Amino acid sequence: MHIKVKRGWEMPERLATPEAIFLNRRALLGGSLGMAAASLAGGPALAALPGEGTGAVKTADLYPARQNPAYALDRAVTPERYSADYNNFYEYGTNKTVTPGSNALKVQPWTIKIDGLVEKPFEIGFEDLARKMALEERLYRHRCVEAWSMAVPWTGFPLSALVALAKPTGDAKYIQMQTFMDKAMAPGQRAFFYPWPYTEGLTLAEANNELAFMVTGVYGKPLLNQFGAPLRLAVPWKYGFKSVKSINRITFTAERPKTFWEGLQASEYGFWANVNPAVPHPRWSQASERVLGTDERVPTLIYNGYGAQVADLYKGLEKERLFV
Repeated sequence: MHIKVKRGWEMPERLATPEAIFLNRRALLGGSLGMAAASLAGGPALAALPGEGTGAVKTADLYPARQNPAYALDRAVTPERYSADYNNFYEYGTNKTVTPGSNALKVQPWTIKIDGLVEKPFEIGFEDLARKMALEERLYRHRCVEAWSMAVPWTGFPLSALVALAKPTGDAKYIQMQTFMDKAMAPGQRAFFYPWPYTEGLTLAEANNELAFMVTGVYGKPLLNQFGAPLRLAVPWKYGFKSVKSINRITFTAERPKTFWEGLQASEYGFWANVNPAVPHPRWSQASERVLGTDERVPTLIYNGYGAQVADLYKGLEKERLFV
């Protein structure tokens, strides 16, 4: 007898977003792509939607990408009207409504620098990178350290594919990712008390885990500015601040990088930052979370429900502060 073991993130069909609603979005997007084709033939140009970067239409033909059925959810996808208007992006403000400010983010042209302990450092344009990779859509949970959560249809490619492209040397143990640095474009970076640019890091083993995902799109279209256009990270078993936005530099190192929030308050925002309901934040409980869009309070799961895929990464590291 074959017994199927349901993985932590999988959801019953009764909880899924109704297919008609999801496909209707895709049909609308398909019409927009048709307009883009018409513009190439001399028809009206395709305008960027609110929150989209100036270079969004450059890769619009890549969306919607094929959905990978291996990455489903235990809850309905959060409607875009909620998730797109509730974001942490300190480069554009310390409140959650950063969309107006993030419209200043210019993502065309956008170059990603790959350096450090790699065979040969190089730079690559975002469009070239997106077209080089096989994009797919994955439904992921996102758990903020502030005890709220959402469920998001990210589009992108495995971080392991970028690691393979970079060809790190045998001395590389960590991968460091940084956001752009431009005080004129991002007024939040003028705040001298923050250690700009925003920096995050993973071990190379974490980076090669199947769940680590480089995000180029969301809701079946290019990534909106407030989500961290044009390229961000998604590591769904960790608190949201680990998922660095608007990446323009990736460095392979032998030493563990000092991350943005760790540099500010390591006792509250450590390097590992794995989700654990049993380990409270010093100022609030992590035992439950508020689901964005419904305000339902639900129990938080260890590793955000992805323990079967990531728990083995931390064997032998019991003395580390894995859940802060």
